[in-house]
Amino acid sequence: MAVWIQAQQLQGDALHQMQSLYGQHFPIEVRHYLSQWIEGQLWDVIDLENPQEEFKAKRLLDSLIQELQNKAEHQVGEDGFLLKIKLGHYASQLKSTYDRCPLELVRCIKHILYTEQRLVREATNSSSPVGGLMDSMSQKYQQINQAFEELRLMTQDTENDLRKLQHNQEYFIIQYQESLRIQAQLTSLATLPPADRQLREPALLSKRATVEAWLTREANTLQKYRLDLAEKHQKTLQLLRKQQTIILDDELIQWKRRQQLAGNGGPPEGGLDILQSWCEKLAETIWQNRQQIRRAEHLRQQLPIPGPIEELLNELNSTITDIISALVTSTFIIEKQPPQVLKTQTKFAATVRLLVGGKLNVHMNPPQVKATIISEQQAKALLKNENTRNDSSGEILNNNCVMEYHQTTGTLSAHFRNMSLKRIKRSDRRGAESVTEEKFTILFESQFSVGGNELVFQVKGRVPFLVPDKVLWPQLCDAINMKYKAEVQSNRGLSEENLVFLAQKAFSISSNNPDDYRNMTMTWSQFNRESLPGRNFTFWQWFDGVMELTKKHLKPHWNDGAILGFVNKQQAQDMLMSKPNGTFLLRFSDSEIGGITIAWVAENPNKRMVWNLMPYTTKDFSIRSLADRISDLNHLLFLYPDRPKDEVFSKYYTPPLSKAVDGYVKPQIKQVLLLFLCDVILSQRECPLSLSHGRTDSMLDTDGDFDLDDTMDVARHVEELLRRPVESQWGGQQS
Repeated sequence: MAVWIQAQQLQGDALHQMQSLYGQHFPIEVRHYLSQWIEGQLWDVIDLENPQEEFKAKRLLDSLIQELQNKAEHQVGEDGFLLKIKLGHYASQLKSTYDRCPLELVRCIKHILYTEQRLVREATNSSSPVGGLMDSMSQKYQQINQAFEELRLMTQDTENDLRKLQHNQEYFIIQYQESLRIQAQLTSLATLPPADRQLREPALLSKRATVEAWLTREANTLQKYRLDLAEKHQKTLQLLRKQQTIILDDELIQWKRRQQLAGNGGPPEGGLDILQSWCEKLAETIWQNRQQIRRAEHLRQQLPIPGPIEELLNELNSTITDIISALVTSTFIIEKQPPQVLKTQTKFAATVRLLVGGKLNVHMNPPQVKATIISEQQAKALLKNENTRNDSSGEILNNNCVMEYHQTTGTLSAHFRNMSLKRIKRSDRRGAESVTEEKFTILFESQFSVGGNELVFQVKGRVPFLVPDKVLWPQLCDAINMKYKAEVQSNRGLSEENLVFLAQKAFSISSNNPDDYRNMTMTWSQFNRESLPGRNFTFWQWFDGVMELTKKHLKPHWNDGAILGFVNKQQAQDMLMSKPNGTFLLRFSDSEIGGITIAWVAENPNKRMVWNLMPYTTKDFSIRSLADRISDLNHLLFLYPDRPKDEVFSKYYTPPLSKAVDGYVKPQIKQVLLLFLCDVILSQRECPLSLSHGRTDSMLDTDGDFDLDDTMDVARHVEELLRRPVESQWGGQQS
C-alpha cells in the first residue's frame, strides 16, 4: 500500500507530526494530488552533498511542475475550476522557490517521505517498510544507504586522524631538528675554553635530555597513532568489501540475471541509475581511503619508526588495490546485449558501459573497446583465466568503439551501432548436434587507466550464456511460461492445467497431478533433440509452433480466454460429451506443428459423437481468420462451456462486403464442412440420396480429423447440385 494512503490514516500526535511536514515550502495538496508520482521517483539516487547532482534534481523539479500543470489542466466543473487555479499557483510557487536550488527540493521531499514512513511504521508497530518509495525505499536499499553513511563517517574520522597524525609528526620533526641543534651546540663547546664550556654545558645537557625524553614519548605516541589509524582503515576496508559484495555480487548480478531473462521474454531488467549511484559512491569512498593510505605511507617514509606499521600499510595498500580492481572490472558491463541469434552480413548493435567511469575520471583518457566473437570453449577457458591466445572464431566488422562521457547523465559508455558478422568459423559438431546448438560469445575488451595512469586495468565483458544439461520441470515451466507471454505479448500465461498437459506431452505420462512432475528433470535431448513418441518433431518444435501460431493469428482469442489450447483429443471428448449439441472448443493440434483444431459435439445418424476438424495453420489463417471460419460454420453454436459463439467472436468478424464498385461484385471466401452441408441439403430436400457411414469415415484423417483435401469429389458433386434448378434437381419436392 502507498505511504500516502496509510499516512492519511494516522491519528493523534502522529497525524499532527505528519501535517507539520507541509507548508509553503511544499503544500500538502501537492503531496495529495501527486502522491503516486512522488513515491515513484528515485529520490535516493541523488547525492545531496554532490553539486554535480544538481542537474538530476533540476530534472525532477521540472517533472514535478509539469505533473502539477497536467493535473491542473484536467480539472473540470465548478470545484475543478478552483482546484485548477490552486494547482497552477503551486506549480509557479515551487518553480520560484527551488529553481535556483533544486537539491533543496530533493532534500525536502526525502525528509517528508522518510518521516511519513517512520510514522506509519511506528503506528502499525511493524519493523518492515510499508510500501513507499517503490524499490528504492525497500529495507535492503535502506540498509545499503545506511552502510554508505557509516562508511562516510568512518572515512571522515580517519581523515581527521590522518591530519592530526600529520600535524603531530610535523611538530615532532621540528623538535627533532631542535635536538640536532642542541647536539650541534654541545659539540661546538669543545672549541671553547674549559671555563666557558663548564658554564654553558649543563643547561644544554638538561635541555637535550628534556627534548630527547619528549621525542621518545612522542615517537611512541606517533607509532600508536599510526597503528590506530591502520586499524581504523582495516575496519573501513572490511565494511567496504562487505558493501561492495552486496552491490556487485548481489544487486548487479541480479540485474544481469534479469537482463538474461529479459532476453528470453522476462520483464525489463530495469535501469542502472541506482546501481551506478551506488558504484560511484563505492568508487569515491575507495579512492578517498586509498589516498589516505598512501598519505600514511608517505608520512612513514618521512619519519621511519621501527615497528609493524610498514607491513600493515603494505597489506592495506594491497587490499584497497584489490577492492578497486574488483570494482572497475565488475562494473564494466554490457548495457544492451547483442541479439541472441546472429546472422552473417546482418547489422546488429550493442552498448557497453563503465558504471564508475565518471567518478574515477576514466573519461579523461577515453578508452577504446574492441568486440570479438569467440566459441563457447574459448569463453569457458577465459573464465578460468586460461590463455586463449586471443583467438577469435570469426570476424566482426565495425568492432572498435571509443567510450564517450555524457555530462548530463554522468555515464561513460560505448555504443556499437553498426557491427556486422562477416564470417564465422564453426567447430566440428558431434553426433546429432545441429548448427543452432553451437554457441558463441561476443567478447568486449578494453583497458582503463585510473588516477592518471596510476592504476591500469584490463577489462573484459562477455554475453552470459549458460545452458545446463538438464533442469527441473518447475524451472522449465517458469521459463516457457515467461517465453510464451513475451512472444504472444499477453498477460495471460500458462495455467497449471496447461503445464500439466505439457508435462504429459514431454514425459509421455498420463498423470493429472502436478506434484508428480515437480521432481522430474528434462534434458536438452528430451527438450529439442529427441522426437516425441510417434511424431517427427521435438517438444520444443511443437511448443514453438504453438507460440508462433498464437502470436500471428490467435492473440486476441487467447487473451479473451476463448482458446483452451492445451487439451488433448480424449480430454476434449470428455469435456464436450456432457454439453449440448453444437458446443465446441479450440485446442492445439497434437499431430501437427503450429496447428489448431475445432472439436465439437453433434448428433450422428447412429449416435452422438465429438468431431475434430482438420487442424488450421498459419497458411489457412492467411486466407480467412479463425473468427470468420467459426462464423461460417453454422453447426458451431456455443463456445465451451456455454457461451454463444457470436458473443465471443462477433467483434472479430470481417464486416460484410460493400456494394459493387464499377459494376463488379467482389467474390467472398467462406468455409463449408462438406459432410454437414450434404446432411443439411439432404434433410431439407428429403432426397433419397445419402452418404454411407463408410463414406463419412473416408473424410477423416487417421486421427479422426476432417481432411478437406480428400473430399474434393464430394465438393464438386455438391457444387454441381447447388447449381441445378431446384425443380429439376429435386423433382419439385419442397422441404
